[in-house]
Amino acid sequence: MRVYISADMEGASGVVHSAQTEPGTHEYERACALMLGDVNAVIEGAVVGGASYILVNDAHWSMRNLRIEDLHPAAELISGSPKPFSMVQGIDDTFDAAFFVGYHAMMGSSPATIDHTYTDDSVYRVTINNVVVGELGINALFVGLYGVPVSLVTGDQTLATEARALLGDTTTVQVKEAYSRSAARCFPLSVSRRLLREGAQAALANPGTPFTMQPPYTLQVDFVKSSHADVAMLTPTSERVGPRTVQFVHNDYYEIYRAWRVMFNLAE
Repeated sequence: MRVYISADMEGASGVVHSAQTEPGTHEYERACALMLGDVNAVIEGAVVGGASYILVNDAHWSMRNLRIEDLHPAAELISGSPKPFSMVQGIDDTFDAAFFVGYHAMMGSSPATIDHTYTDDSVYRVTINNVVVGELGINALFVGLYGVPVSLVTGDQTLATEARALLGDTTTVQVKEAYSRSAARCFPLSVSRRLLREGAQAALANPGTPFTMQPPYTLQVDFVKSSHADVAMLTPTSERVGPRTVQFVHNDYYEIYRAWRVMFNLAE
């Protein structure tokens, strides 16, 4: 069984504040170690669950948070940025299951640890075919194009609720309880890592079904300010449909994903 892991940081065990997740801050290296510990626990569980190949895509910030010398030797690592498909770089139809590890709830969720959707500076809300989505949904749809289910999602309780509502039969592992955007009750690492190992093993026993939508795909991005939409609407073939809203329609979700990345990067 081949397993793909997209690894973020905000939903990792012990991470509670955005200052921990930014390269160059005094807590960043500690947060990298916490992220690594969660990823390695999931890899361990996947190996026990029968994984024959594991690919980890570092999907946070500069995407150079995980050190190959410290990563579990059963996994290969995609590191660095920019990557054509960002948080889901490397996925293809040879994989049997995808794990989203250390993820966080979409922008506007509460209580939720460091809630945002790719950026907390400019994006207020994202919908695809009228379904409100965060990073979880945007990336799950991309994985689903290859017929791969998102079998495991890990983070706080609000992210777990979001995952079950959107994906239905995915396995979720809660590693902390968010009290606000920057405070959470964190489980002991021995507990969260055990839950992660067990969750990964359980996910491979019941991988679930791919998350898909019927084309055409209509992407709508509501920005925080009209000035963000002013520049996002420069995305070719996009349309300004509101003071802060830009829309992009296409039959190919690859192009939706590319347009989404252009929009929020322009607006940053």
